[in-house]
Amino acid sequence: MKTPPSPPLADRMRPRAFDEFAGQEHIVGPGKLLRTLVENDELSSLILWGPPGVGKTTLAHIIARQTQSAFVSLSAVESGKADLGKAVRQAEENRQAFGQRTVLFVDEIHRWNKAQQDALLPYVEKGIITLIGATTENPSFEIIGALLSRSQVFVLERLSEDDILKLLERALGDKERGLGESGAAADREALRFLAALAGGDARRALNGLELAVKSKPQAVKGKVKLTADDFKEAMQRVHLVFDKNGEEFYNLISALHKSMRGSDASAALYWLARMLEGGADPLYVARRVLRFASEDIGLANGEALIQANAAYDACHKIGLPECAVHLAQAVAYCARSKKSNLLYAAYEKAARDARETSHLGVPLHLRNAPTKFMKDIGYGRDYKYNPDYDEPVEQEYLPPELKGRDYLTR
Repeated sequence: MKTPPSPPLADRMRPRAFDEFAGQEHIVGPGKLLRTLVENDELSSLILWGPPGVGKTTLAHIIARQTQSAFVSLSAVESGKADLGKAVRQAEENRQAFGQRTVLFVDEIHRWNKAQQDALLPYVEKGIITLIGATTENPSFEIIGALLSRSQVFVLERLSEDDILKLLERALGDKERGLGESGAAADREALRFLAALAGGDARRALNGLELAVKSKPQAVKGKVKLTADDFKEAMQRVHLVFDKNGEEFYNLISALHKSMRGSDASAALYWLARMLEGGADPLYVARRVLRFASEDIGLANGEALIQANAAYDACHKIGLPECAVHLAQAVAYCARSKKSNLLYAAYEKAARDARETSHLGVPLHLRNAPTKFMKDIGYGRDYKYNPDYDEPVEQEYLPPELKGRDYLTR
């Protein structure tokens, strides 16, 4: 009988306790809120928000183990109400038969629609399950308000190079779960190079390390010396975007932005492809194109914002590789469009005035008057309802101190 393959290195090396966990000191360091709640067994439902590979799933496992809870994991991409129902039945059985709490971990919870998220509410409220939801998207937009109000949100950050370096060194030395028996070795600078290529993603770093070891021929006496070139080869897609200091990533997005601004559609498409083929998050690129559509085109062509927003929506719905063509359409359209930063400059001037004159009240005639008292003291008095007039209405809309301001004229 064939021996089943061992789990990936990233799974085998998953930290089992807070002391093994790398990064996120602001929430799980000694004395920090999340760690204190867990150690005091005062856990409530949680939403963990952060980029991929920063420890959301690992934290859920640690929390369940630390609180001696049963652990049930669902992927929002692959599961629905039927799977939730099965998890709830299991949780009820755990509670009644063993007096044990159940932690339900829902990965990518933002992928569940409103109805699916609504289905969680009664079980969270009754304490049948303790929810830990993981998301890479802003919970304010992707998680229903009722569920969000019943959960504590913790924001996880990208891991530093030093954090990832510790994980890589531990994986190379661990003989039980890691690569300690493989004979693989690498100097600190080569590992730091790999940590830089990972772009703050621990899973990506460990996958790269494992691939480099597997692809390296065994040398004399089973010793394997890994170099930066080995890691670069293993991470050949990633290194196109991320360099040691993360600078190249921002160089590429700058080149894309300036190529669109300069109306060079071919160059813009090239820099877009460099980012996407290198593993950049398409939603990040789509957000930058959305910003460009108003900042650099604005009122010169309102269609640009529609194109950019449609591309963002496509990226959100279908992801790579399919959404690359939608981004290409938006980028090429924005590059070929007429440019104007009038709107951007106008807002900057308005914002400056707003900061300096925030003490000014809204003129009485512009104020809403939903009650008789407010009408009696002058709210809405003498306001002219523009659609009732055939000719332009002479009426002031700014505070008297700002009368005559024209932000849209250069």
